[in-house]
Amino acid sequence: MTDHVQTRIANGTGTIILDRPKALNSLSLDMVRRLTETLLAWRDDPSVDAVVITSSSEKALCAGGDIRFFHEAGHATPMGGSALLEDFFTEEYALNHLIHFYPKPYISIMDGVVMGGGMGIAQGGPDTGLRIVTDRTKMAMPEVNIGLFPDVGGSHFLSHAPGQLGNYLGLTGLTIGAADALYVGLADVFVPGAQLGALNALIESTPGAQLADAIRAFAAGFAGDVGASELQAQRGAIDAHFGAASVAAIMESLGRDENPFAQKALKAMRQRSPLMMCVTREMLVRGASMGVADCLRMERSLVRRNFEHGEVLEGVRALVIDKDNAPQWKPASLDDVTPQMVEGFFAPVWPASAHPLRHLD
Repeated sequence: MTDHVQTRIANGTGTIILDRPKALNSLSLDMVRRLTETLLAWRDDPSVDAVVITSSSEKALCAGGDIRFFHEAGHATPMGGSALLEDFFTEEYALNHLIHFYPKPYISIMDGVVMGGGMGIAQGGPDTGLRIVTDRTKMAMPEVNIGLFPDVGGSHFLSHAPGQLGNYLGLTGLTIGAADALYVGLADVFVPGAQLGALNALIESTPGAQLADAIRAFAAGFAGDVGASELQAQRGAIDAHFGAASVAAIMESLGRDENPFAQKALKAMRQRSPLMMCVTREMLVRGASMGVADCLRMERSLVRRNFEHGEVLEGVRALVIDKDNAPQWKPASLDDVTPQMVEGFFAPVWPASAHPLRHLD
């Protein structure tokens, strides 16, 4: 197994510490497996009443999946490692499902960078999840930037965000802070970074069965310190622009708005994969009427289609491997993206009886 996931049980609380600081805790397959193994064991362990996931570094809880691995495995033959890519996404999405429906309080300390796959392991479900943000939180679902789409359950939690906020976050891939995360509904409470020592002391001294309530009471004293939400201030414009009928219509609408907020969104979208923005928008439309398990099954098919197409491999090459920041998207222009191209991404990869996530409910 991996040394990048440390675990301990004390006072009724199981603590998971992600410890891969040089990679901002980017998730490897071994890390996904260790997290899954731990959470399955603790789910039925009477000595564990609550779970806390945190990081050894204040820079990040988790920056996402290990995209260098995606690139290497995506170019390999099955014997050279590409089969591990299939395992990664199947097991990561199953882990996301396990976390969403975890039967015990699942408390995530989202300090520093929390992006992509990091969101998948931080977004506990509405019944037991407690998501803590700080003044250092940098949250995003930036997958369209590398030619992917907002996965790890993003088709569910973004499509269920108020108004058009999910479309805004998914199509631009832009980063938000604590106040915006709370406003969108992707976080529950705010604790200043300077108070994390006190929070950790509270976690150590409080029995796990009482921990979630104790943290909520502790955080209540800082609720007024989080600051204003820019997304709340711009909500009218976001809903107007991102409620348009297509990605092209959204960008046309933004282009007519001289507001710096709208222009920043437009600039970001001009750098993204035209095809994957269109796929993302369609995914969010579909996800809005689907449950978590069906959303994850849809994403699992989409990720296979994406690697078949190669868009993510080109995106990672341009931004991470060669670092020329000049991805050659296919197609290069939004005008050349056809409905048939988008629909092809949603074509079933496996019969329902053979889907790798068929057992999720």
